[in-house]
Amino acid sequence: MPERLFIRLPEDPSCAPETTVPANTLTAFAVPARLRSAVAHVMAYEERFAPGHEAVERVLPDGASRLLIALHRDSATVHVAGARADAVLLAMGGHVHGLSVTLKPGALPALFGVPAKELAGLTVPWEDLVPSAHRHLGEQLAASDDDAARVQHLLASLQALQRPADPSRHLVEHAARRLSDTMGGLSVRELAAELHIGERRVQQLFAANIGLAPGVWRRLQRLHGTLRLLRTTRTAETPRWAEMALDAGYCDQSHLINEFRSFCGLTPQQLLQRAVSGSSNTGAGRFT
Repeated sequence: MPERLFIRLPEDPSCAPETTVPANTLTAFAVPARLRSAVAHVMAYEERFAPGHEAVERVLPDGASRLLIALHRDSATVHVAGARADAVLLAMGGHVHGLSVTLKPGALPALFGVPAKELAGLTVPWEDLVPSAHRHLGEQLAASDDDAARVQHLLASLQALQRPADPSRHLVEHAARRLSDTMGGLSVRELAAELHIGERRVQQLFAANIGLAPGVWRRLQRLHGTLRLLRTTRTAETPRWAEMALDAGYCDQSHLINEFRSFCGLTPQQLLQRAVSGSSNTGAGRFT
């Protein structure tokens, strides 16, 4: 069964350029101002596979929690997926149609009153997390005429669920942003000093608002930074992995390879080869 890649970093529109999923199957929707503190990205996807044809999609981790909506002919299921730091393999076939809402740090407690660590690595039905008045969202989505209408219903439900902001939320937002900006270059101790709090408090903030330990988030941001460095490599050139490892903050090339295997299930060279080989079939899938 053929395997393809899906990657999306925060600055990417619908997907990363190295994604090998057909770009015309993805549609991004604007996030209204009133929800931008909780929602990072909204996307619809729809694809039809020929009878007897299937694919495996390797989704690389971004560390975010999200809502996953699967749309069927007469029904829709809504799930909340907690943060994870490993690749997910999805079997794709038939008619695949749904919505994906990427949440920001702090969104799970703000929307559902649940610490992010309780959902880390889990996928939980929407109905298990919301008050009874909001448990019929799946029926509303199934009855909607198109994806734009479904997105409006979904965002309205999220707006109604929003709780007052936790005063400490700005701390974890700043911490997450700093680790991204520095490619994970700050230690937890340095981050705590910047925030004028203790290391234990940093651990608590990440557990409550992101669901991943700050050390894991830090490693994930270094991986994302390495993917950005790869985008500056010409397609015909083989990256100088030892140099790139040091530029990205790894100890050496072996450290780089081990981290890619841990997060992606692939070595960096394998990921690069799949992204480039998939580009001729999808119109995406290129490192520039």
